Amino acid sequence: MEMEKREDLNSILPFLPLLIRSSNLYWPSQAVEILRELASGRVDSVEHLLDAISHIRNALSLSSQFCSSSALHGYALFLNDVMSEEESKQFLNEVVPAFGNLLLRLPSLLEAHYENADRVIDGDGATVRTGLRILDSQEAGIVFLSQELIAALLACSVFCLFPVNDRSVRHLPLINFDGLFASMYDDYHENLAQKMLTFGALLLYLYANLSSGLIEDQTSGAVEVDFANKYLGGGALRRGCVQEEIRFMVSPELIAGMLFLPAMADNEAIEIVGVERFSSYTGYASSFKFNGDYVDKRDVDALGRWKTRIVAIDALCSPGMRQYSTNFLLREINKAFCGFLYQSNCQQYQKILQENGCSSVLSGAATLTSMETSEIKTSNHEIRNSQNDYDMMDQDNNNIGVATGNWGCGAFGGDPEVKTIIQWLAASQALRPFIAYYTFGLEALLNLDEVAHWILTQRWTIGDLWNMLIEYSTKRSKGETNVGFLRWLLPSIYSQGTGMDLAKRP
Repeated sequence: MEMEKREDLNSILPFLPLLIRSSNLYWPSQAVEILRELASGRVDSVEHLLDAISHIRNALSLSSQFCSSSALHGYALFLNDVMSEEESKQFLNEVVPAFGNLLLRLPSLLEAHYENADRVIDGDGATVRTGLRILDSQEAGIVFLSQELIAALLACSVFCLFPVNDRSVRHLPLINFDGLFASMYDDYHENLAQKMLTFGALLLYLYANLSSGLIEDQTSGAVEVDFANKYLGGGALRRGCVQEEIRFMVSPELIAGMLFLPAMADNEAIEIVGVERFSSYTGYASSFKFNGDYVDKRDVDALGRWKTRIVAIDALCSPGMRQYSTNFLLREINKAFCGFLYQSNCQQYQKILQENGCSSVLSGAATLTSMETSEIKTSNHEIRNSQNDYDMMDQDNNNIGVATGNWGCGAFGGDPEVKTIIQWLAASQALRPFIAYYTFGLEALLNLDEVAHWILTQRWTIGDLWNMLIEYSTKRSKGETNVGFLRWLLPSIYSQGTGMDLAKRP
Protein backbone atom coordinates (compact mmCIF):
# COMPACT_ATOMS: atom_id res chain seq x y z
CA MET A 1 0.00 0.00 0.00
CA GLU A 2 1.26 3.51 -0.83
CA MET A 3 2.27 5.42 2.29
CA GLU A 4 -0.03 8.36 1.47
CA LYS A 5 -3.03 6.02 1.49
CA ARG A 6 -2.36 4.51 4.89
CA GLU A 7 -5.11 5.51 7.29
CA ASP A 8 -2.91 4.89 10.33
CA LEU A 9 -0.08 7.10 9.06
CA ASN A 10 -2.46 9.87 8.04
CA SER A 11 -3.90 9.96 11.56
CA ILE A 12 -0.51 10.44 13.24
CA LEU A 13 1.35 12.45 10.57
CA PRO A 14 0.04 15.87 11.70
CA PHE A 15 1.64 15.14 15.07
CA LEU A 16 5.04 14.07 13.66
CA PRO A 17 7.86 16.42 12.59
CA LEU A 18 8.16 14.77 9.14
CA LEU A 19 6.83 15.41 5.65
CA ILE A 20 5.71 12.89 3.04
CA ARG A 21 6.16 12.84 -0.73
CA SER A 22 6.00 9.97 -3.24
CA SER A 23 5.48 7.46 -0.41
CA ASN A 24 8.65 8.63 1.33
CA LEU A 25 8.90 10.29 4.72
CA TYR A 26 11.58 12.95 5.06
CA TRP A 27 12.92 15.87 7.07
CA PRO A 28 13.03 19.35 5.52
CA SER A 29 16.46 19.90 3.98
CA GLN A 30 17.38 22.66 6.45
CA ALA A 31 16.64 20.31 9.35
CA VAL A 32 18.77 17.55 7.80
CA GLU A 33 21.82 19.81 7.73
CA ILE A 34 21.53 20.57 11.43
CA LEU A 35 20.79 16.95 12.36
CA ARG A 36 23.94 15.90 10.53
CA GLU A 37 25.85 18.43 12.57
CA LEU A 38 24.42 16.96 15.77
CA ALA A 39 25.28 13.44 14.61
CA SER A 40 28.83 14.42 13.76
CA GLY A 41 29.69 15.33 17.34
CA ARG A 42 30.63 18.90 16.43
CA VAL A 43 28.15 20.38 18.92
CA ASP A 44 30.53 21.15 21.76
CA SER A 45 28.60 23.47 24.04
CA VAL A 46 25.17 23.83 25.57
CA GLU A 47 24.65 27.10 23.74
CA HIS A 48 25.52 25.42 20.43
CA LEU A 49 23.03 22.63 21.16
CA LEU A 50 20.20 25.00 22.07
CA ASP A 51 20.89 27.06 18.97
CA ALA A 52 20.73 23.89 16.86
CA ILE A 53 17.40 22.87 18.42
CA SER A 54 15.96 26.30 17.73
CA HIS A 55 17.07 26.15 14.08
CA ILE A 56 15.55 22.68 13.61
CA ARG A 57 12.28 23.94 15.05
CA ASN A 58 12.37 26.90 12.67
CA ALA A 59 12.95 24.54 9.74
CA LEU A 60 9.85 22.63 10.84
CA SER A 61 7.84 25.87 11.11
CA LEU A 62 7.20 25.20 14.78
CA SER A 63 6.29 27.91 17.26
CA SER A 64 9.06 30.37 18.10
CA GLN A 65 7.74 30.56 21.67
CA PHE A 66 10.24 27.86 22.67
CA CYS A 67 13.13 30.20 22.01
CA SER A 68 11.78 32.96 24.22
CA SER A 69 10.49 30.75 27.02
CA SER A 70 12.14 29.60 30.21
CA ALA A 71 12.55 26.17 28.58
CA LEU A 72 15.87 27.22 27.05
CA HIS A 73 17.05 28.48 30.42
CA GLY A 74 15.94 25.19 31.97
CA TYR A 75 18.00 23.19 29.48
CA ALA A 76 21.02 25.37 30.14
CA LEU A 77 20.53 25.11 33.90
CA PHE A 78 20.33 21.32 33.74
CA LEU A 79 23.35 20.83 31.49
CA ASN A 80 25.56 23.51 33.02
CA ASP A 81 24.66 23.45 36.71
CA VAL A 82 22.84 20.24 37.63
CA MET A 83 25.12 17.97 35.63
CA SER A 84 28.77 17.79 36.52
CA GLU A 85 31.23 19.07 33.93
CA GLU A 86 32.18 15.48 33.07
CA GLU A 87 28.53 14.41 32.68
CA SER A 88 27.77 17.43 30.53
CA LYS A 89 30.68 16.65 28.22
CA GLN A 90 29.55 13.03 27.97
CA PHE A 91 26.04 14.19 27.07
CA LEU A 92 27.35 16.45 24.31
CA ASN A 93 29.96 14.00 23.01
CA GLU A 94 27.93 10.77 23.17
CA VAL A 95 24.21 11.31 23.74
CA VAL A 96 23.68 14.21 21.34
CA PRO A 97 25.38 12.44 18.38
CA ALA A 98 23.36 9.29 19.15
CA PHE A 99 20.16 11.35 19.15
CA GLY A 100 21.23 13.03 15.92
CA ASN A 101 21.72 9.68 14.21
CA LEU A 102 18.39 8.37 15.51
CA LEU A 103 16.60 11.44 14.23
CA LEU A 104 18.23 11.15 10.80
CA ARG A 105 16.99 7.56 10.69
CA LEU A 106 13.49 8.36 11.91
CA PRO A 107 11.98 8.49 8.38
CA SER A 108 13.42 5.08 7.45
CA LEU A 109 12.49 3.60 10.84
CA LEU A 110 8.90 4.70 10.38
CA GLU A 111 8.78 3.44 6.80
CA ALA A 112 10.07 0.03 7.94
CA HIS A 113 7.53 0.09 10.77
CA TYR A 114 4.61 0.60 8.39
CA GLU A 115 5.99 -1.91 5.90
CA ASN A 116 5.93 -4.58 8.64
CA ALA A 117 2.69 -3.42 10.26
CA ASP A 118 -0.56 -5.38 10.12
CA ARG A 119 1.19 -8.71 9.52
CA VAL A 120 0.18 -10.15 12.85
CA ILE A 121 -2.58 -12.75 12.88
CA ASP A 122 -4.69 -13.23 15.99
CA GLY A 123 -6.06 -16.48 17.39
CA ASP A 124 -9.09 -16.32 15.08
CA GLY A 125 -6.98 -15.89 11.95
CA ALA A 126 -7.82 -12.20 11.55
CA THR A 127 -5.27 -9.52 10.74
CA VAL A 128 -4.39 -7.26 13.67
CA ARG A 129 -3.73 -3.57 12.99
CA THR A 130 -0.42 -2.71 14.63
CA GLY A 131 0.70 0.49 12.89
CA LEU A 132 1.45 3.70 14.75
CA ARG A 133 -1.70 5.81 14.77
CA ILE A 134 -3.87 7.93 17.00
CA LEU A 135 -6.00 5.55 19.04
CA ASP A 136 -9.17 7.56 19.46
CA SER A 137 -11.34 7.33 22.53
CA GLN A 138 -13.49 4.16 22.58
CA GLU A 139 -11.24 2.58 19.94
CA ALA A 140 -9.69 -0.66 21.17
CA GLY A 141 -6.39 -1.22 19.42
CA ILE A 142 -2.75 -2.22 19.64
CA VAL A 143 0.43 -0.58 18.37
CA PHE A 144 3.76 -2.40 18.02
CA LEU A 145 6.86 -0.20 18.22
CA SER A 146 10.49 -1.31 18.13
CA GLN A 147 12.84 -0.06 20.82
CA GLU A 148 14.86 1.75 18.16
CA LEU A 149 11.81 3.60 16.85
CA ILE A 150 10.79 4.49 20.39
CA ALA A 151 14.30 5.85 21.01
CA ALA A 152 14.01 8.06 17.91
CA LEU A 153 10.60 9.32 19.03
CA LEU A 154 12.01 10.09 22.48
CA ALA A 155 14.82 12.05 20.84
CA CYS A 156 12.11 14.16 19.19
CA SER A 157 10.57 14.73 22.62
CA VAL A 158 13.86 15.74 24.23
CA PHE A 159 14.60 18.21 21.44
CA CYS A 160 10.97 19.44 21.41
CA LEU A 161 10.38 18.64 17.73
CA PHE A 162 6.80 17.38 17.88
CA PRO A 163 4.11 19.77 16.58
CA VAL A 164 1.74 20.63 19.41
CA ASN A 165 -1.08 22.34 17.51
CA ASP A 166 -4.37 20.44 17.82
CA ARG A 167 -3.04 17.98 20.41
CA SER A 168 -5.45 19.37 22.98
CA VAL A 169 -8.31 19.11 20.47
CA ARG A 170 -7.60 15.37 20.21
CA HIS A 171 -7.24 15.14 24.01
CA LEU A 172 -3.58 14.12 23.72
CA PRO A 173 -1.12 14.75 26.58
CA LEU A 174 1.98 16.90 26.37
CA ILE A 175 4.83 15.15 24.57
CA ASN A 176 7.74 17.62 24.29
CA PHE A 177 10.23 18.15 27.12
CA ASP A 178 10.10 21.95 27.08
CA GLY A 179 7.53 22.08 29.89
CA LEU A 180 9.70 19.83 32.04
CA PHE A 181 12.75 22.05 31.68
CA ALA A 182 10.72 25.24 31.95
CA SER A 183 9.31 24.01 35.27
CA MET A 184 12.81 23.26 36.45
CA TYR A 185 13.95 26.80 35.65
CA ASP A 186 10.86 28.39 37.21
CA ASP A 187 11.24 26.35 40.41
CA TYR A 188 14.91 27.27 40.57
CA HIS A 189 14.09 30.95 40.29
CA GLU A 190 11.35 30.75 42.93
CA ASN A 191 13.73 29.06 45.38
CA LEU A 192 16.53 31.46 44.50
CA ALA A 193 14.37 34.47 45.29
CA GLN A 194 13.27 33.03 48.62
CA LYS A 195 16.28 31.11 49.89
CA MET A 196 19.24 32.03 47.68
CA LEU A 197 19.75 28.37 46.71
CA THR A 198 18.79 25.79 44.37
CA PHE A 199 5.13 5.81 34.00
CA GLY A 200 -18.25 -17.91 38.18
CA ALA A 201 -14.56 -17.49 39.56
CA LEU A 202 -13.41 -17.74 43.13
CA LEU A 203 -11.85 -14.70 44.67
CA LEU A 204 -8.26 -14.91 43.58
CA TYR A 205 -5.16 -15.23 45.73
CA LEU A 206 -4.21 -11.95 47.30
CA TYR A 207 -0.60 -11.77 48.38
CA ALA A 208 -1.38 -9.01 50.81
CA ASN A 209 0.47 -6.76 53.18
CA LEU A 210 3.63 -6.51 51.11
CA SER A 211 4.72 -3.51 53.12
CA SER A 212 8.19 -3.39 51.58
CA GLY A 213 9.37 -3.48 48.01
CA LEU A 214 8.14 -1.78 44.86
CA ILE A 215 5.60 -2.86 42.27
CA GLU A 216 8.16 -2.51 39.48
CA ASP A 217 10.56 -4.80 41.36
CA GLN A 218 8.15 -7.77 41.42
CA THR A 219 9.54 -10.88 39.72
CA SER A 220 6.34 -12.86 39.12
CA GLY A 221 5.68 -11.44 35.66
CA ALA A 222 2.45 -9.87 36.91
CA VAL A 223 0.73 -6.95 35.24
CA GLU A 224 1.98 -3.83 37.02
CA VAL A 225 -0.68 -1.22 37.74
CA ASP A 226 0.16 2.36 36.80
CA PHE A 227 -1.82 4.65 39.12
CA ALA A 228 -2.48 6.84 36.13
CA ASN A 229 -3.77 10.24 35.30
CA LYS A 230 -6.47 10.09 32.60
CA TYR A 231 -3.79 11.63 30.39
CA LEU A 232 -1.14 8.93 30.15
CA GLY A 233 2.05 9.93 31.92
CA GLY A 234 0.38 12.53 34.11
CA GLY A 235 2.98 15.10 35.08
CA ALA A 236 5.96 13.09 33.80
CA LEU A 237 6.99 15.96 31.52
CA ARG A 238 5.96 18.62 34.00
CA ARG A 239 6.29 18.83 37.79
CA GLY A 240 4.92 15.42 38.76
CA CYS A 241 7.07 12.86 40.54
CA VAL A 242 4.82 10.26 42.18
CA GLN A 243 4.00 6.67 41.22
CA GLU A 244 3.13 7.10 37.54
CA GLU A 245 5.75 9.73 36.80
CA ILE A 246 8.48 7.72 38.52
CA ARG A 247 7.61 4.66 36.41
CA PHE A 248 7.93 6.80 33.29
CA MET A 249 11.29 8.14 34.44
CA VAL A 250 12.86 4.71 35.04
CA SER A 251 11.32 3.29 31.83
CA PRO A 252 11.29 6.32 29.50
CA GLU A 253 10.02 4.25 26.55
CA LEU A 254 6.62 4.68 28.20
CA ILE A 255 6.72 8.33 27.15
CA ALA A 256 6.24 7.27 23.51
CA GLY A 257 2.65 6.32 24.36
CA MET A 258 1.93 9.95 25.16
CA LEU A 259 2.37 10.72 21.46
CA PHE A 260 -0.71 8.85 20.25
CA LEU A 261 -2.88 7.86 23.23
CA PRO A 262 -5.61 10.38 24.17
CA ALA A 263 -7.24 10.86 27.55
CA MET A 264 -8.94 7.74 28.89
CA ALA A 265 -12.72 7.58 29.25
CA ASP A 266 -14.32 5.84 32.24
CA ASN A 267 -14.47 2.52 30.37
CA GLU A 268 -10.93 2.58 29.01
CA ALA A 269 -7.50 1.40 30.15
CA ILE A 270 -4.09 1.32 28.49
CA GLU A 271 -1.78 -1.71 28.50
CA ILE A 272 1.87 -1.36 27.53
CA VAL A 273 4.01 -4.46 27.02
CA GLY A 274 7.74 -4.75 26.55
CA VAL A 275 9.29 -1.61 28.05
CA GLU A 276 12.78 -1.87 29.47
CA ARG A 277 13.83 -0.40 32.78
CA PHE A 278 17.03 1.65 32.69
CA SER A 279 17.33 3.35 36.08
CA SER A 280 17.36 2.67 39.80
CA TYR A 281 16.10 5.33 42.19
CA THR A 282 15.51 6.27 45.78
CA GLY A 283 12.85 8.43 47.38
CA TYR A 284 9.46 9.64 46.28
CA ALA A 285 8.04 12.99 45.16
CA SER A 286 10.41 15.75 46.32
CA SER A 287 12.94 13.19 47.64
CA PHE A 288 13.09 11.22 44.36
CA LYS A 289 16.67 10.73 43.11
CA PHE A 290 18.41 8.76 40.38
CA ASN A 291 20.44 5.97 41.99
CA GLY A 292 22.43 4.48 39.14
CA ASP A 293 21.87 2.35 36.06
CA TYR A 294 19.51 -0.63 36.20
CA VAL A 295 20.15 -3.76 34.13
CA ASP A 296 16.81 -5.30 33.16
CA LYS A 297 17.12 -9.09 33.39
CA ARG A 298 13.56 -10.09 32.54
CA ASP A 299 12.91 -12.71 29.88
CA VAL A 300 11.28 -11.99 26.52
CA ASP A 301 7.94 -13.37 25.35
CA ALA A 302 7.06 -15.26 22.16
CA LEU A 303 6.98 -11.97 20.24
CA GLY A 304 10.43 -10.95 21.43
CA ARG A 305 9.20 -8.34 23.91
CA TRP A 306 10.48 -7.85 27.44
CA LYS A 307 8.09 -9.55 29.86
CA THR A 308 7.06 -6.26 31.38
CA ARG A 309 3.33 -5.56 31.35
CA ILE A 310 1.99 -2.26 32.61
CA VAL A 311 -1.67 -1.28 32.71
CA ALA A 312 -2.67 2.35 33.21
CA ILE A 313 -5.97 3.00 34.98
CA ASP A 314 -7.07 6.37 36.30
CA ALA A 315 -8.96 6.61 39.58
CA LEU A 316 -11.40 9.30 40.61
CA CYS A 317 -9.63 12.37 41.96
CA SER A 318 -10.69 13.88 45.29
CA PRO A 319 -13.94 11.88 45.46
CA GLY A 320 -14.69 12.67 49.10
CA MET A 321 -17.88 11.07 50.38
CA ARG A 322 -19.06 10.54 46.81
CA GLN A 323 -16.77 7.52 46.56
CA TYR A 324 -19.22 5.55 48.72
CA SER A 325 -22.12 6.00 46.29
CA THR A 326 -23.01 3.00 44.13
CA ASN A 327 -22.37 4.95 40.92
CA PHE A 328 -18.86 5.85 42.00
CA LEU A 329 -18.13 2.32 43.20
CA LEU A 330 -19.27 0.98 39.83
CA ARG A 331 -17.12 3.52 38.02
CA GLU A 332 -14.01 2.43 39.91
CA ILE A 333 -14.63 -1.31 39.67
CA ASN A 334 -15.38 -1.04 35.94
CA LYS A 335 -12.20 0.97 35.43
CA ALA A 336 -10.12 -1.62 37.29
CA PHE A 337 -11.86 -4.46 35.43
CA CYS A 338 -11.02 -2.81 32.08
CA GLY A 339 -7.38 -2.79 33.09
CA PHE A 340 -7.23 -6.28 34.56
CA LEU A 341 -9.21 -8.18 31.91
CA TYR A 342 -6.99 -10.09 29.50
CA GLN A 343 -8.71 -9.84 26.13
CA SER A 344 -8.25 -13.53 25.31
CA ASN A 345 -10.51 -14.28 28.28
CA CYS A 346 -13.38 -12.28 26.80
CA GLN A 347 -15.06 -15.33 25.26
CA GLN A 348 -14.73 -17.25 28.52
CA TYR A 349 -16.12 -14.27 30.39
CA GLN A 350 -19.04 -13.87 27.98
CA LYS A 351 -19.82 -17.57 28.46
CA ILE A 352 -20.06 -17.01 32.21
CA LEU A 353 -22.50 -14.18 31.62
CA GLN A 354 -24.61 -16.26 29.25
CA GLU A 355 -24.73 -19.20 31.65
CA ASN A 356 -25.42 -17.23 34.82
CA GLY A 357 -27.03 -14.06 33.55
CA CYS A 358 -25.64 -10.54 33.64
CA SER A 359 -26.56 -10.19 37.32
CA SER A 360 -23.91 -12.77 38.13
CA VAL A 361 -21.13 -10.34 37.36
CA LEU A 362 -21.08 -9.02 40.89
CA SER A 363 -23.88 -10.79 42.71
CA GLY A 364 -23.92 -14.41 41.55
CA ALA A 365 -22.05 -17.51 42.56
CA ALA A 366 -18.65 -16.57 41.20
CA THR A 367 -16.15 -17.27 43.96
CA LEU A 368 -13.20 -15.26 45.18
CA THR A 369 -9.71 -16.56 44.57
CA SER A 370 -7.64 -16.91 47.69
CA MET A 371 -5.06 -14.58 49.13
CA GLU A 372 -1.88 -15.29 51.01
CA THR A 373 0.58 -13.09 52.82
CA SER A 374 3.91 -14.27 51.46
CA GLU A 375 5.54 -12.43 48.59
CA ILE A 376 5.60 -14.22 45.25
CA LYS A 377 8.97 -15.86 44.52
CA THR A 378 9.49 -16.61 41.41
CA SER A 379 12.48 -4.05 23.89
CA ASN A 380 10.57 -4.91 21.34
CA HIS A 381 12.70 -7.15 19.14
CA GLU A 382 11.86 -8.66 15.75
CA ILE A 383 8.21 -9.68 15.65
CA ARG A 384 7.47 -13.27 14.68
CA ASN A 385 3.99 -13.70 13.28
CA SER A 386 3.39 -17.44 13.46
CA GLN A 387 0.21 -18.75 15.07
CA ASN A 388 2.32 -20.79 17.50
CA ASP A 389 3.75 -17.57 18.90
CA TYR A 390 0.28 -16.34 19.73
CA ASP A 391 -0.72 -19.67 21.22
CA MET A 392 2.37 -19.59 23.41
CA MET A 393 1.69 -16.01 24.40
CA ASP A 394 -1.90 -16.87 25.37
CA GLN A 395 -0.61 -19.71 27.56
CA ASP A 396 1.80 -17.33 29.26
CA ASN A 397 -0.89 -14.70 29.82
CA ASN A 398 -3.21 -17.21 31.49
CA ASN A 399 -0.73 -17.34 34.39
CA ILE A 400 -0.29 -13.60 34.74
CA GLY A 401 -1.52 -12.01 37.94
CA VAL A 402 -1.79 -8.37 38.98
CA ALA A 403 0.74 -6.38 41.01
CA THR A 404 -0.83 -3.29 42.50
CA GLY A 405 -1.08 -1.12 45.57
CA ASN A 406 -2.94 1.87 46.94
CA TRP A 407 -4.46 2.95 43.63
CA GLY A 408 -6.39 6.20 43.79
CA CYS A 409 -5.30 6.91 47.35
CA GLY A 410 -2.75 9.39 48.66
CA ALA A 411 -2.93 12.58 46.62
CA PHE A 412 -6.06 11.29 44.84
CA GLY A 413 -7.93 11.07 48.15
CA GLY A 414 -9.46 7.61 47.83
CA ASP A 415 -10.32 5.30 50.74
CA PRO A 416 -7.50 2.69 50.69
CA GLU A 417 -9.64 -0.08 52.22
CA VAL A 418 -12.41 0.39 49.66
CA LYS A 419 -9.92 0.68 46.80
CA THR A 420 -8.23 -2.55 47.90
CA ILE A 421 -11.51 -4.48 47.83
CA ILE A 422 -12.47 -2.95 44.48
CA GLN A 423 -9.20 -4.11 42.91
CA TRP A 424 -9.52 -7.57 44.46
CA LEU A 425 -13.04 -7.95 43.08
CA ALA A 426 -12.04 -6.66 39.63
CA ALA A 427 -9.02 -8.95 39.35
CA SER A 428 -11.10 -11.93 40.47
CA GLN A 429 -13.85 -11.15 37.98
CA ALA A 430 -11.21 -10.70 35.26
CA LEU A 431 -10.07 -14.31 35.90
CA ARG A 432 -6.58 -13.31 36.97
CA PRO A 433 -4.84 -16.09 38.97
CA PHE A 434 -3.55 -13.87 41.79
CA ILE A 435 -3.08 -10.30 42.95
CA ALA A 436 0.08 -9.11 44.70
CA TYR A 437 -0.90 -6.12 46.82
CA TYR A 438 1.76 -3.69 48.02
CA THR A 439 0.42 -1.80 51.02
CA PHE A 440 3.59 0.31 51.39
CA GLY A 441 3.11 0.02 55.15
CA LEU A 442 -0.20 1.91 55.18
CA GLU A 443 -1.64 1.60 58.69
CA ALA A 444 -5.24 1.16 57.48
CA LEU A 445 -4.20 -2.05 55.69
CA LEU A 446 -2.13 -3.68 58.41
CA ASN A 447 -4.78 -6.39 58.92
CA LEU A 448 -5.60 -6.86 55.25
CA ASP A 449 -4.04 -10.31 55.02
CA GLU A 450 -5.99 -11.57 58.06
CA VAL A 451 -9.30 -10.22 56.78
CA ALA A 452 -8.62 -11.64 53.33
CA HIS A 453 -7.74 -15.03 54.78
CA TRP A 454 -10.98 -15.09 56.76
CA ILE A 455 -13.05 -14.18 53.69
CA LEU A 456 -11.45 -16.96 51.68
CA THR A 457 -11.94 -19.57 54.38
CA GLN A 458 -15.65 -18.69 54.31
CA ARG A 459 -15.68 -19.41 50.56
CA TRP A 460 -17.25 -16.07 49.79
CA THR A 461 -18.10 -15.34 46.18
CA ILE A 462 -17.33 -12.15 44.32
CA GLY A 463 -20.99 -11.27 44.72
CA ASP A 464 -20.87 -11.84 48.48
CA LEU A 465 -18.00 -9.43 48.96
CA TRP A 466 -19.48 -6.88 46.55
CA ASN A 467 -22.76 -6.91 48.49
CA MET A 468 -20.85 -6.34 51.73
CA LEU A 469 -19.02 -3.41 50.13
CA ILE A 470 -22.32 -1.90 48.99
CA GLU A 471 -23.84 -2.36 52.46
CA TYR A 472 -20.84 -0.74 54.12
CA SER A 473 -20.74 2.15 51.65
CA THR A 474 -24.44 2.84 52.15
CA LYS A 475 -23.94 3.01 55.91
CA ARG A 476 -20.85 5.17 55.47
CA SER A 477 -22.75 7.58 53.21
CA LYS A 478 -25.54 7.89 55.77
CA GLY A 479 -23.11 8.47 58.62
CA GLU A 480 -24.13 5.21 60.32
CA THR A 481 -20.51 4.09 60.60
CA ASN A 482 -17.19 5.89 60.56
CA VAL A 483 -14.87 2.90 60.84
CA GLY A 484 -12.92 1.52 57.91
CA PHE A 485 -14.32 -1.31 55.81
CA LEU A 486 -11.99 -3.99 57.18
CA ARG A 487 -12.81 -3.22 60.82
CA TRP A 488 -16.53 -2.95 59.98
CA LEU A 489 -16.47 -6.30 58.21
CA LEU A 490 -14.43 -8.21 60.78
CA PRO A 491 -14.21 -6.33 64.09
CA SER A 492 -13.13 -9.50 65.91
CA ILE A 493 -9.67 -9.32 64.34
CA TYR A 494 -9.22 -5.81 65.64
CA SER A 495 -10.34 -6.88 69.12
CA GLN A 496 -7.96 -9.87 69.06
CA GLY A 497 -10.85 -12.32 68.56
CA THR A 498 -10.84 -15.39 66.35
CA GLY A 499 -14.06 -15.13 64.38
CA MET A 500 -17.34 -13.35 64.00
CA ASP A 501 -21.00 -13.84 63.38
CA LEU A 502 -21.95 -11.91 60.26
CA ALA A 503 -25.38 -11.32 61.76
CA LYS A 504 -23.72 -9.18 64.42
CA ARG A 505 -21.99 -6.86 61.96
CA PRO A 506 -22.43 -3.22 63.05
